[in-house]
Amino acid sequence: MEIEALWEEVRELSLGQSGRVERLDSPPTPLQFLRDFVSQNKPCIISNAILHWPALSKWSSDSYLIEAFSTFPSSSQMVSVHLTPNGRADALVPFNNINKTRDASSSPSSSSLCFASAYVQHMPFPEALRLISSSSNHSTNLQPKLVAYAQQQNDCLRSEYSALSPDCDPHIPWATEALGCLPEAVNLWIGNHLSETSFHKDHYENLYAVVTGQKHFLLLPPTDVHRMYIHDYPTAQYSYSQDTGEFTLELEKPLRYVPWCSVDPYRSAETKYSEMVKFPLYFQGPKPFECTVNPGEILYLPSMWFHHVKQSPDDQGRTIAVNYWYDMQFDIRYAYFNFLQSMRHPLVDNATTSKMEPKDSESDAECSSRDELGANNS
Repeated sequence: MEIEALWEEVRELSLGQSGRVERLDSPPTPLQFLRDFVSQNKPCIISNAILHWPALSKWSSDSYLIEAFSTFPSSSQMVSVHLTPNGRADALVPFNNINKTRDASSSPSSSSLCFASAYVQHMPFPEALRLISSSSNHSTNLQPKLVAYAQQQNDCLRSEYSALSPDCDPHIPWATEALGCLPEAVNLWIGNHLSETSFHKDHYENLYAVVTGQKHFLLLPPTDVHRMYIHDYPTAQYSYSQDTGEFTLELEKPLRYVPWCSVDPYRSAETKYSEMVKFPLYFQGPKPFECTVNPGEILYLPSMWFHHVKQSPDDQGRTIAVNYWYDMQFDIRYAYFNFLQSMRHPLVDNATTSKMEPKDSESDAECSSRDELGANNS
């Protein structure tokens, strides 16, 4: 089909024959960044980009992080921590995890999937730091009952984590000049090796800086939209009991649906074959671009690129990153993407996905960024 040919052509045009994300040894000039990467909707990794940040040398120290917060009033030391049983917030999970006491009239089949959002708990920053590190269970192979991830987004570095914001640049100067605007949001991410982000895309130009640990990205260009098998899934919310240490999952009421990517690239050995049969466009098509972002590096992630993220921790069992969201230009590329997305692919239409068919979808976004889902647990 012509769509499959397009996948190969885009790879050759955007990333060349090497199939690797280009690395720059130093920050580009604004003109170079705009001409060679933004205009081409092409990702790149910039090394030696944030070596001047105090965060790079200071944020690996618990005592420093806690001391920075201690100078603020106690009411300003509270942060939002996202709790899940497995580290996979804003992801597809089986309905059979849902509390059995829910209304039977709204119960889908146990083999179906829902889009599950994390339980958000507000706590003092030192407690959040301890919980993130302890839930990593870094020294054993045991799966903890709780995984904590500081991933509030919503410009959280300049709000909840303003005590740490002086250790980073308020914006990326060469990106700001190239894009013609300041970032709409600057976010802080503190997680461990269990924290994982499922495939999605954002309507932002994303500058993603790693401070400690490593971030591992799988990337697919917007033209690969059909390979994501985007379908509407009912939304659900985790709740967590401090007394029992157990999670429950409830469908949102009224029932709401969001479009989300169906593909999990890291399925278990037991389900890998069935997933390959179910999603052949992904597993039999061109491989995603893989890249690792190290401390001191910035990944430029162009708008509308699909990305999946895992991470490796530092010696403290944590990975810390800061990202800058710049508004994308809704230009002809956006129109091209929407046109391509509207084209039907028989293998996507006929895919057997374990989902509940919606009567009405309250979201017209496609596999949208989590901040666009309208919840505080983003």
